[in-house]
Amino acid sequence: MTILKVENLHKNYGSIQALKGVTFSVPPGSVFGILGPNGSGKTTLLGIIMDILKASSGSFQLFDETPGPHHRRQIGTLLETPNFYHYLSGEKNLRIAASIKGKGENDIARVLELVDLTKRKNSKFSSYSLGMKQRLAVASTLLGNPQVLVFDEPTNGLDPVGIADTRELIKKLNREGKTIIMASHLLDEVEKVCTHAAILQKGVLLTHGHVDEILINEDIVELNAENKEQLNLLMADYPESISVKQNGIYLEVIFRSGEASLAKINEYCFSRGVILNHLRLRRKSLETKFFELTSNNN
Repeated sequence: MTILKVENLHKNYGSIQALKGVTFSVPPGSVFGILGPNGSGKTTLLGIIMDILKASSGSFQLFDETPGPHHRRQIGTLLETPNFYHYLSGEKNLRIAASIKGKGENDIARVLELVDLTKRKNSKFSSYSLGMKQRLAVASTLLGNPQVLVFDEPTNGLDPVGIADTRELIKKLNREGKTIIMASHLLDEVEKVCTHAAILQKGVLLTHGHVDEILINEDIVELNAENKEQLNLLMADYPESISVKQNGIYLEVIFRSGEASLAKINEYCFSRGVILNHLRLRRKSLETKFFELTSNNN
């Protein structure tokens, strides 16, 4: 079963194209990140999926079926911070949320335990830290025990402690079998939380798939020698190398992460008559890879 399948989705606001033919699918049990800068169409996409907005064209399925209200009732959503009552306790706020949803009233103790707020359940919402307020918002989405959760920028506005707490909570929920779809403009979110991702830029889907495949962290080896031409020819034939290019005075050889051995490279060159006078390993960060993807679409 596919949790979500999006097919050639378009959304226009007059002459502005917010989504331009977006197609991807979300496998069950994944943490699927919809990643992109602000204004890339992430929130629009989630709004269409949750029937807040209508697509201009294209289609999507939920649970391999044409979506209807009963499908969306199986999804817990946090698209904006809920309007909790500041003078009421966390537990009482959840009781109100359960009453509005028409489900989950017997689930309150469980969700409070899940988000680690049991000890503060009787404290007023106004006394909660930003991270605690976000965890209570997540608890509200868990009422009724939905197996799919949709979050829009779940760590937005939080301090570092709140961000770390929310990330750990997302990973915990995923370990318990829930599929999570989350939009974020922060690459760090995808690197630390998500198993799969789709990258959007100005409404265009740049790439999608498993995070390890689309945001490969690469090794870059810098080399130099007196005989630059011979060095270039040698490294072009070196096993495991992906590409070779001249960058200033150094030759750069790209490897997949973890596949570059400086000792082996040095031995390889020396045995073929090339003595290196510079050899250094550096790693291409995921941030660099992300900026390369997005800048190519500008």
